[in-house]
Amino acid sequence: MKMKLSFGTSKQICGEASIVINASEMDVFCFVANNFFLNYPKWAPEVVELEALDGDQVRVGAKGRQVREDNDSQIESIFEVVEYNPHTIFVIQGLSTPYKQSYLVDSDDQGNQTKLTFRFDLLEIEIFMRPFEKLIRVAIEDGAENTVEKIRDLVHTHQMQLAS
Repeated sequence: MKMKLSFGTSKQICGEASIVINASEMDVFCFVANNFFLNYPKWAPEVVELEALDGDQVRVGAKGRQVREDNDSQIESIFEVVEYNPHTIFVIQGLSTPYKQSYLVDSDDQGNQTKLTFRFDLLEIEIFMRPFEKLIRVAIEDGAENTVEKIRDLVHTHQMQLAS
């Protein structure tokens, strides 16, 4: 009987959260995707540097660079917009590190409430981190919940500022 070990294969960990926002699909998508390079550090305060590498226009193929502060060290990564469908989906994927962030937007029939779903995929983990897979999964799931709550609060604040 042959035994197959999975030491060489990569393993993916993901976390997903959704929230309803009292705003139109267009407002939520514009805040998250169209103004990504302006607004991303607002809901991800661990991002200490963010720059668009191909101009400020968000489109498939556009690249960016971010520096995140994590446990007193700074981690730089280059990412690319891999999916952009106005008012419905926005996805970036790490080029220098194996992650993917997806933002899905779906409105109700009246168009005054929008469901935002955020998904973070850690596309692979190194073998020495596998014993901590459950802890990593919990951290990613908590991060996804925090992300959608922060975006909801920021969109509401942004709408109130526009109204006054």
